Amino acid sequence: MARTIWFLTGNAGKLKEATHHLQPLGYTVRQLVVESGTIVEPQADTLEEVAQSKIAQALLHLPNGEQSDDMVLVEDAGLFINALNGFPGVYSAYALETIGYNGILRLLEHLQSQDTIQCAQLRSAEFQAVAAMWMNGEILYGNGRCPGWIALESCEEEGFGFDPVFTPNDLDSFGEPLPPGEYGDESTHGKTFGALSIEEKQVYSHRSRALNDLLRQLPSA
Repeated sequence: MARTIWFLTGNAGKLKEATHHLQPLGYTVRQLVVESGTIVEPQADTLEEVAQSKIAQALLHLPNGEQSDDMVLVEDAGLFINALNGFPGVYSAYALETIGYNGILRLLEHLQSQDTIQCAQLRSAEFQAVAAMWMNGEILYGNGRCPGWIALESCEEEGFGFDPVFTPNDLDSFGEPLPPGEYGDESTHGKTFGALSIEEKQVYSHRSRALNDLLRQLPSA
């Protein structure tokens, strides 16, 4: 009988992506739904600490708690901007809620250049993600990153969060990020995540990379 993985998320797209990755390994993925406001976002220094706190809170909502044979999956991500000493980082959700991505643009408006490469270097940033899995009383962590830079203006066609202002670096033939300004086999041609379809974004996705890193540590069900 396939083991069940409860994914603590309110995002249907994330649930679909996790199912796509985990089902072939023999796992059944189900959404762990809790009442709004039940899960408290901790004030922590790292994404791993945030994920660990969410795991502990999620366990309270499993049928048998920590005695359950089921597994729990949580994910946390943040935008780290070099010129702002890593801000908003682990506080990305709060920053998005308070100043929004337009606030980020204002904080960086003094960092501009007519040269695209120099501009990308001045405004360099990266999305980081952690996928954490509670399994048999232990927590496994997968990590993913997507380096890029903060665009000069937003594009609000697609995506969510800080997607409208984040442009990922190109990727080489192995799918690895290149330095700012280098053209690769995969390129958004300067477009932000907000201008890409979900399928295009998945090629660069820090969340997909974190999940894949986690999957390499999991046995088949």
